[in-house]
Amino acid sequence: MTSPPFDVDAFLSRPLTARVATNGPTVRPVWFLWEDGAFWIMTGQETRLCHRVRSDPHVALVVDECDVTTGCVRQVIAHGDGELVPFDVPRGRRKLARYLGPDESRWDPRLAEYVDGRPQGRGSVWVRLVPTMLRARDLSYTAAL
Repeated sequence: MTSPPFDVDAFLSRPLTARVATNGPTVRPVWFLWEDGAFWIMTGQETRLCHRVRSDPHVALVVDECDVTTGCVRQVIAHGDGELVPFDVPRGRRKLARYLGPDESRWDPRLAEYVDGRPQGRGSVWVRLVPTMLRARDLSYTAAL
């Protein structure tokens, strides 16, 4: 295995949007948390994503960036089996803080509900993806100024 062309952990710690694909096929944008060598995606037990992972756990995910002003083009592609695991509020807080900022009083109330102790009653779960394949590519180029 070769070294990745950039710091994958630093890249995945940024508040980027991933696209996750399941059998169907279906692709959807998601916010995610990269933690403990896994992608964590918050969802509900009655969502299409949850049903698809339950019936066929194989998923693919891509996180990328493309800045045409600087020529920075990077991507991380992952495959593996998604696992449905119980929702935990501390992880939910870490995920939402990365996208919404640390001040929970400023969060949209629809999102704040996930970390005020109600998620278990709402049926929230995590899709946890420990990649069996993770590929990082740097496709950056020199931007024309």
